[in-house]
Amino acid sequence: MMNDIENRTDIILLVDRFYNHVQENQEIGPIFTEIAQVNWVHHLPKMYDFWESILFGKAIYKGNPMLTHFSLNQKIPLQEAEFSIWKAIFIQTVDELFAGENAETIKQKAQSIADLMHFKINSPKTDLNII
Repeated sequence: MMNDIENRTDIILLVDRFYNHVQENQEIGPIFTEIAQVNWVHHLPKMYDFWESILFGKAIYKGNPMLTHFSLNQKIPLQEAEFSIWKAIFIQTVDELFAGENAETIKQKAQSIADLMHFKINSPKTDLNII
């Protein structure tokens, strides 16, 4: 029987494994490695803080993921396909490693965050001058 996500050590395991899978993915891996040119040494600790904040309510994450993704969207359009792949890899990674209430919660949160991010990035821009 697999354990649930209990602490930061579990978050680190999840995040590291997830981003290994992301980098190996032919569709979205190049977005991270070639287009965004992610500095993993810098990025991964931020993601540990992000997910620890999301799952355990610790106010340790400092950053604005929307601004980062809006900027990335200027370089390559982030569409439904990219978000769907990201969500599938995240869920698969959680399911590989964990089972339990926190595992289910983090999967739900990840899907909600990805869906909201996709919506904000791809929603029609309203021209207020037309009104």
